Amino acid sequence: MNRKGAFARYLNRSGWLFVTPALVLFGVFMLYPILSSLYLVTRKWRGMTDSFVGLGNFVRMAQDNQFWHALGNNFLLMILQVPLMVILALVLAVVLNQGIRRGRGLLRLMFFLPAVTSLVAYSILFRILLQTNGMLNNLMLSLGVIQQPIGWLNDPFWATITMVIALTWRWTGYNMIFFLVGLQNIDPEIYEAAEVDGASKITVFFKITLPLLVPVILFSAVTSTSGTLQLFDEPNILTNGGGPANATMTAALYIYRQAFVTNSDFGYATAMSYVIVLIAGILAIVQIRLLGDRK
Repeated sequence: MNRKGAFARYLNRSGWLFVTPALVLFGVFMLYPILSSLYLVTRKWRGMTDSFVGLGNFVRMAQDNQFWHALGNNFLLMILQVPLMVILALVLAVVLNQGIRRGRGLLRLMFFLPAVTSLVAYSILFRILLQTNGMLNNLMLSLGVIQQPIGWLNDPFWATITMVIALTWRWTGYNMIFFLVGLQNIDPEIYEAAEVDGASKITVFFKITLPLLVPVILFSAVTSTSGTLQLFDEPNILTNGGGPANATMTAALYIYRQAFVTNSDFGYATAMSYVIVLIAGILAIVQIRLLGDRK
């Protein structure tokens, strides 16, 4: 019994020894920033000095029209891009899983590659292609599709469309992989039983495939919504920091400017970050309520 007890204590110490580095890193890079943000949110920074303002940062935020404009851009992009991307990812997954036999692996790789492409690289590439005298405008002009160049990056409307196109191009293949995994985990016997009952392919998709993919749809919707609320790289690089009339200015980009570019006010930036986290949490709860298990 004594040997077993000593061995158990040895294993316990060894276990703590292995997890200690992870705990230290978690404390330094996760726990400490969270706790320090609770302090920062009550402060107002002026250069090298700061003062206590209580809820003053939130009062200032409520009156900041630029912040609400940026947050509205986030919601507009989320409404336009997230449903489009999820639907395209689902369609591509169904086609690759059932409709294509040859070259399936190559097509999966091609659709997934944008997700592992550098954010900076692909943003710069899109910016070059979509300039007024860029390749896309020149191609459309030569084909007679348009009579004059489209201001993809110079017009507020087209700048928003450009953001939707770029985000959809990058993240559709990423979400497609999850749908493929979900499709391949559906028991084939379910489809065989539906075929025996005479169900059409459309009925099978809407009555069997789609309901069984609800967890994957929920995962894609929640993660995509959260990602859209944190959007920073694309508007900063692709539309040169917010685009014309700040049409693509996002909340994350505005927070960055407040913290590191214009005012260096970390307290105000922290307060806005808390609001973004709260909104992301509320949206996730709503999506889980709508798409989650109702049992």
